[in-house]
Amino acid sequence: MGSESKRSFHIAMFPWLAHGHITPFLELSKFLSLRGHAISFLSTPNNIARLARSHPELPPSVRLVSFPLPRVPNLPSSAESTSDLDIDLVPYLKKAYDLLEPALTRFLSSSRVDWVIHDFASHWLPGAAARLGVTSVFFSTFNATSLAFLGPPSELISGRCQKPEDLTCVPAWIPYESTACLRLHEILKHQRCMDEEVSDLCRFGHTIDGCDFVIVRSCREFESEPMSLLQQIYQKPAIPVGLLTPAVRQDEGDDDEKWKALKSWLHTKREKSVLYIALGTEVILSHELTNELAAGIEKSGLPFVWVVRNGLVPPGFEQRVSGRGFIWAGWAPQTRILAHEAIGGFLTHCGWNSTIEALGRGLPLVLFSGGSSDQGLMARFLHEKQVGFEVPRDEADGLFTGDVVAESIRRVMVEHEGEPIRATARAMKEVFGNIELQNEYLEEFAEILEKGVIKDQKMVN
Repeated sequence: MGSESKRSFHIAMFPWLAHGHITPFLELSKFLSLRGHAISFLSTPNNIARLARSHPELPPSVRLVSFPLPRVPNLPSSAESTSDLDIDLVPYLKKAYDLLEPALTRFLSSSRVDWVIHDFASHWLPGAAARLGVTSVFFSTFNATSLAFLGPPSELISGRCQKPEDLTCVPAWIPYESTACLRLHEILKHQRCMDEEVSDLCRFGHTIDGCDFVIVRSCREFESEPMSLLQQIYQKPAIPVGLLTPAVRQDEGDDDEKWKALKSWLHTKREKSVLYIALGTEVILSHELTNELAAGIEKSGLPFVWVVRNGLVPPGFEQRVSGRGFIWAGWAPQTRILAHEAIGGFLTHCGWNSTIEALGRGLPLVLFSGGSSDQGLMARFLHEKQVGFEVPRDEADGLFTGDVVAESIRRVMVEHEGEPIRATARAMKEVFGNIELQNEYLEEFAEILEKGVIKDQKMVN
């Protein structure tokens, strides 16, 4: 690309207030800053403080900008992200997020912003940006399969989902074979985190309808058909920006005594023998389901590392699995754990971030949907792709037994019938772990941004 055609821009980044959204927005920010663009990363004070602590290496061209989160009734004063809240309180976080509209509009107006890259939740932002002459781009941290399932903006805005059962089947506009749909218990759980005044479906619909174009955290090598479909149903450009596969930070956790202990423990295990278990920062199981999950982990007979958010496991569990299991309470250096040669599989809540991290290492997945957001869709999609096996659960209430957990773990990790899953997951490392390939997508997007040119042929092929 000739230097005479390249322009530098001021780009504002405005993710939803969730760790799984903030992280990919930050990765995209870092890439664009290396291209010479000035980045204003916008969020609330607590989230900005966390980023400053966890990413001290950020270049000066990435400016962290905080906006106080407006107070709304029922929202705890210290809560500024979904990980700070029980699911039933998330609707109040969305109400507070919407009240950031005046502050964001003033910032776009006064700071000479050229582009604003935003999330699904800020359904009001594309209109505000258009009035100010700022180009708006919806960055979907959800993959193309999830977006395709949601459908055209007109369907989302007009209220496709009249009742929960409407989302339990593959929609008519999907022209290819797919099993990606939601279970009833997943829909009912996700409804608990939606704002009754503006549903998540409406947020997606107005965001997609109002933005100038859409970029998706995906790649054609894994989601060719869904990416092509988005072009058709949106009637505007939908561009993959790659998987933004996070690099393993070699210093992550080095000063943490827990990490040192875990690393020493993992060094005593055979290569690919240990199952890593983590359900993300937001999934909280009932006491009954935690007991069943623990029973399945124990019955599998395999060594494991289990990251438990609240540190609670059934009484006597740790004693019974002593030497075979390692319980980690709280935040864990996941990318570094997954990179250890002893890890052979991942029991996951099916978040897209965790999926990318695992397949970037070629690890097969035990698919245990967390039950909200796109996690159920991901469970079906990844099972269909044969990179994992979904733990069987009752479709209406999500119940399961320890026996099916144990059987699923053993299938993915050691049984002969699971070898195709392990082989497919290993092969995915050539896509998910191929940093050069993924950077090509980022370069493509940067060229569009800098030249103002969209190459239709590249988008649909």
